[in-house]
Amino acid sequence: MLAIGLSACAPDPVSESFLSGDNTGYVAADGAIVEITVAERGEPVDFGGVTETGDELDSADLAGQVTVVNFWYAGCAPCRVEAEDLESVWQEYEGDGVSFVGVNTRDQADTAIAFAEEYGITYPSLIDVDTAQAKLAFAEATPIAATPTTLVLDKQGRVAARIIGPIDGTSILSTLVKDALAESS
Repeated sequence: MLAIGLSACAPDPVSESFLSGDNTGYVAADGAIVEITVAERGEPVDFGGVTETGDELDSADLAGQVTVVNFWYAGCAPCRVEAEDLESVWQEYEGDGVSFVGVNTRDQADTAIAFAEEYGITYPSLIDVDTAQAKLAFAEATPIAATPTTLVLDKQGRVAARIIGPIDGTSILSTLVKDALAESS
């Protein structure tokens, strides 16, 4: 029993890579989708940082909204594949009490801006490569064991769902966002 408790506290492979200085940032994913019931959700995740355009972004700015957080980097092939679908779901729910935030785990701002221009991404991304501040903020609530990983946060800022690996089209993410929107505040 003790071994189980200790293993649950172990850093995920991507965090271990960052902390060891390797910072490979990519671990193959299995495409798992995990929904977390309201009763099982932990505390709201307090995260923030500087976006690719130099703006400060803090989770307090997103209070009361459903927030989709996508961990990515430009050299990640699955991240490029899912970019259009992420933007489509963002466009579907923009203005409906939903925010999207990318967390770039590997690139500097200029690379993130070029990626956004090439793939038509209009939501901001935190540049998290040097500090892993945003990624580590989520580590207590849910390990970020693969890139890409997409999280849906409820209106209170708690992790409501996790997609490990690239989203497969827009349907599942759209449904997860719709479900989180339908929850009472």
